[in-house]
Amino acid sequence: MGLSRAHKTANGVSTRWVSFFCIASFFLGVLVINRLWTSSDPVKINEASSVQTHGRKEVHPLDTSVEAGDILSRVSQTHDVIMTLDKTISSLEVQLAAARAAKGDSNEGSPMVTRPGIENLKERPKLFFVMGIITAFSSRKRRDSIRETWMPQGEELKRLEKEKGIIMRFVIGHSATPGGILDRGIEAEEEQYKDFLRLNHIEGYHELSSKTQIYFSTAVAKWDADFYIKVDDDVHVNLGMVGSTLARHRSKPRVYIGCMKSGPVLAQKGVKYHEPEYWKFGEEGNKYFRHATGQIYAVSKDLATYISVNRHILHRYANEDVSLGSWFIGLDVEHIDERSLCCGTLLDCEWKAQAGNPCGASFDWSCSGICKSVERMQEVHQRCGEGDDAIWHTSF
Repeated sequence: MGLSRAHKTANGVSTRWVSFFCIASFFLGVLVINRLWTSSDPVKINEASSVQTHGRKEVHPLDTSVEAGDILSRVSQTHDVIMTLDKTISSLEVQLAAARAAKGDSNEGSPMVTRPGIENLKERPKLFFVMGIITAFSSRKRRDSIRETWMPQGEELKRLEKEKGIIMRFVIGHSATPGGILDRGIEAEEEQYKDFLRLNHIEGYHELSSKTQIYFSTAVAKWDADFYIKVDDDVHVNLGMVGSTLARHRSKPRVYIGCMKSGPVLAQKGVKYHEPEYWKFGEEGNKYFRHATGQIYAVSKDLATYISVNRHILHRYANEDVSLGSWFIGLDVEHIDERSLCCGTLLDCEWKAQAGNPCGASFDWSCSGICKSVERMQEVHQRCGEGDDAIWHTSF
């Protein structure tokens, strides 16, 4: 029957033979390929082995350590280059912002900034730091106590600027009655000592946040410095130590230096340092965010410029140091807690001075400054001072 016979192809070849030839061809192909692989592999293996052996002959443990050291050195150099570029870009941005701020002040009629000042902005000498000593109309004796101790006078004040790049000025605004007896008194004092920075600001105790804001805006528009310092007029300062402290952070673009604290938010009315906007800081009994104590602190140039550019929209709280700290919240700023800027008097700063490590600044926490500073500034200077010549012998 047809089902019992093998099927034939069109040319008479059985399908069984076709299947047999296909299977035989497959196994023959596998056999040939295996033989080719077997004959070629030893050559490749020998070549690879030769390369690895050659590499091992050239690399030994000492070379590995040298290469590792070289890599670390290159990484360090790359980091330095990145930091330099970051600071350069930041500096260019700051210069542009400062020019815009100066122009804006001029257009608003500020007596502190003039057109010639804007035109010569690029020609300003590069300074190390500007120190603004915040003072009041009633603080003539405090100013004199500072002039007689840690603040150079006359030609030495000019020499300090020329040789060390340090500007020092008492900072004060105007009275509510311009040209009155208070303003005339400051003008006479300025004529004698040449050590004031006058602000376009009306003086008042509850206007300290505004005064601080205007100080930084005015200073950054007037002088091109790495740092801008604010200090109260009842604090003792060792300029050499302050300079050495700032110099350690000179390569950083955005730094905020001071004695960092986080005091309680005082909601009760009538108490000192009462915060009317206490509710913004959470539940009653909460503390402020970290910020530098108000007696003395320093900010780098771009932070001072940031304050200047944004001064019209920066919120001012009741306490000036809190206001400053709030302006930097949310920014890429390095907070540096520098405890040498808040030494006590007298034993604390005296012991450190005798040990050869004088404090940058000294005051009494109980008085938020040196208690009875007019009477005691000379004593603090004698016992806690770094020496009147220290600033001239300190290299920055």
